[in-house]
Amino acid sequence: MTATVSAPGLPAWRHPRAQAVAGRCIGRTDVALDPRKARRLARRIHREAQRRSAQGSVAPRVVCCSPLRRCRDVARHLRRLGWRVVVDAALLEADFGRWEGRAWADIPRSEVDAWVADFADHAPGGGEPLRQVLQRAAAWTPPVPAATVVAHAGWMLARQWLRQHGPDALPSAAQWPAPPRHGCCWEGI
Repeated sequence: MTATVSAPGLPAWRHPRAQAVAGRCIGRTDVALDPRKARRLARRIHREAQRRSAQGSVAPRVVCCSPLRRCRDVARHLRRLGWRVVVDAALLEADFGRWEGRAWADIPRSEVDAWVADFADHAPGGGEPLRQVLQRAAAWTPPVPAATVVAHAGWMLARQWLRQHGPDALPSAAQWPAPPRHGCCWEGI
């Protein structure tokens, strides 16, 4: 990998928890959010941007999100609050191929073990290897400085990894950090 992560200081918010997905492998599966949770997160993001503006920080009302509903629904509510929305496929969650939507308990242990053994380059479920997620995350740049991002855990973790370790370091499964909580914000992504 030769791309670098740019735009320091970007706030990235993880979408709210999707409905009816407990115990399932959800990457690119397009699942619904509780509309109240999407609206609440949009209001939190809006208030945080107002707070930053009041403190003199640049906080343009531009939100970038993945095309999946769990991010797009939050952005839709921000649009109603006067934000410009940029939907970008580069912000998609990892693709877990034939594992998508399946219960984790139903995915053969041998397949999970193969992924863990070659964490960066194995395509889980025939989907997208982590190396590709890292490359996609590294190549992404916001349309304006200090834009806000509504994203998925995998994309946020990839950006965090790149910031901490650089574009040439590839993680093992044991090194991969825990995902951010739903609805939380990470700075500097």
